[in-house]
Amino acid sequence: METVIRFAREDDLAQINELRRQVNELHAAGKPEIFRPCFSDEMRDYLYEIRSDAAWQIIAAEADGAVRGYATLHHIQRPENPVMRPRDYLEIDEFGVDEAFRRRGVASAMIAFIRAYAREKSFSRIELNMWEFNRDALAFYEAVGFSTYRRYMEMEV
Repeated sequence: METVIRFAREDDLAQINELRRQVNELHAAGKPEIFRPCFSDEMRDYLYEIRSDAAWQIIAAEADGAVRGYATLHHIQRPENPVMRPRDYLEIDEFGVDEAFRRRGVASAMIAFIRAYAREKSFSRIELNMWEFNRDALAFYEAVGFSTYRRYMEMEV
């Protein structure tokens, strides 16, 4: 299976939203107290809104004539403050691969594409956040070179 990674086109967005629906269902099952189980119109429309923002990029992974993976990338610029230095980095805001195409190299090809894009744009780092319950995602991200530098924790009361 040949996978082509590219920037998404307008006509890809409906397919990408179907993949986003899968990711939302995974999150709603893993953290139902945080994520709503329905994929709303607002969630669907969000993709169309960010597509027109220069600080955002949407990546599509195409295989067998359809979009099988996607990522949304956000250029983040944080000004200096009394505690922190200024920060300028690329954030992977969303990342997903069609359930039927996982463990076939699609996600690794997307990360390679994102890394090359980050280098081309002179970003010094790529960041992402993920939910701890998603152990498969954690194992994948670590395998492709991500490491934990910050952790959010919770305690039920």
